[in-house]
Amino acid sequence: MISGLIDLNRADDEGLVTQLTGQLRSLIAAGRLTQGRALPSSRQLASDLGVSRNTVTYAFEQLAAEGYLEASHGRRPVVTGGEPFEAAGAAATGARSVKPQLSPWAAKLGQTDWPMSYQAPLKPLRPGHGDAREFPNEIWARCLRRSAVRAARRELGPVNRTRLREALAHYLATSRGVRATADQIMILPSAQAALTLIASALIAPGDEVWVEDPGYPGAAAAFRASGARVTGMRLDQQGMQRMPGMAAPKLIFMTPSHQHPTGRLMSLARRTEFLRLSRPGETWIVEDDYDGEFHYDSRPVPALQGLDGHGRVLYVGTFSKAMTSDIRLGYLVVPPALVGTFEIAQRHIGLIASSHIQEALAEFISGGHFLAHLRRVRRLYHARRDHLAAGLARHLGEVLSVEVPSGGIQLVARLKRGRVDQAAVKRLAEAGVETRALSSLALGKPRDHGLLLGFAAWRDSEISAALRTMVSCF
Repeated sequence: MISGLIDLNRADDEGLVTQLTGQLRSLIAAGRLTQGRALPSSRQLASDLGVSRNTVTYAFEQLAAEGYLEASHGRRPVVTGGEPFEAAGAAATGARSVKPQLSPWAAKLGQTDWPMSYQAPLKPLRPGHGDAREFPNEIWARCLRRSAVRAARRELGPVNRTRLREALAHYLATSRGVRATADQIMILPSAQAALTLIASALIAPGDEVWVEDPGYPGAAAAFRASGARVTGMRLDQQGMQRMPGMAAPKLIFMTPSHQHPTGRLMSLARRTEFLRLSRPGETWIVEDDYDGEFHYDSRPVPALQGLDGHGRVLYVGTFSKAMTSDIRLGYLVVPPALVGTFEIAQRHIGLIASSHIQEALAEFISGGHFLAHLRRVRRLYHARRDHLAAGLARHLGEVLSVEVPSGGIQLVARLKRGRVDQAAVKRLAEAGVETRALSSLALGKPRDHGLLLGFAAWRDSEISAALRTMVSCF
């Protein structure tokens, strides 16, 4: 009897109609009620189950509407459909044992440790972060509130807000030597979003892209997602170097003002060499100035984009380092010839930043708060860099060789005597100090082993405590 296959729970919040419909659906889908089989009448099944006839009638009507039953007035419902197929629950269970067919790019995602799987809260000496405790949250909150009040009066405006683009154009011109009008600046959810947009608009499957090795893993990830052939270019003391005889690729990604992760500065001669290599309209250069706000030992070197007189350089920046990491805004300066294409591409892909946040940030910059914040934290981060570098040299000089960068928010300490950095990172993490293995940033076989250590987010007392932990681990 069919009633023997059904188990209704009157205490279940789901309701009797929903339970009966679902159980009958599963029995049909699993093939236990086969095609052509006549079910009991609504009166008979209601009597067998001890429920009202309306409960059964509603269930039959729903299953008929879904195509599981054929029902007509005065006749018992008949099971319809094709061959038995898996019930939803069975399918969900079975799907876990079937290897899904992924794109070639997605199939390789498990082979990288980017983005890092750190868990909150932050622990010393995690790289890549500024100190959120030093951010003027009260001033920022006032900018947000005023933006929210004005939002009710604002008409629907452009995706990239004019006030912010104009404020950024002025700031980048005076602080980084970037030559661009406001309409060349695109506001995006992050710097990584800018790389995704660039890859989508400029890269075709099979195109060659050069990236630094070791370098920023997010760049290789973005370009590979568009089908590019990514080639890692070795570094010397001037940053990325071109191998003799190599033809120009479709795109070159670099961090010339503060190489990630080594902190090395690309010389003017090397910058000029790469600009000469790139042919306008054929080879593009992407300049990632991820922490260009922080220079300590000398005046900042102007951006590569400012040297480009032929529209070959796309300039990428972010606010997550200079402000706080949860302000998810980046920006992209594109050559004039690409403005129209990139604006359409931005909307097609949906890489659109909140207009509310954009307006608040425009006020934060134009009101002088951004520059005031930068001046203050530059002094702090400079002192913290020196404190960490001196402590490493004093206490771990026999184990680590420190490269002191001229700017930025992190430094590299290379391991001596052939030590493997992955094991050191794991040991330090277990002791409460978070670092990044230099070898994990290599595109191919690692040539160097060391630790990427953040200093900007940590006060002197926290850096000193982390150093004591590192000494005990080594």
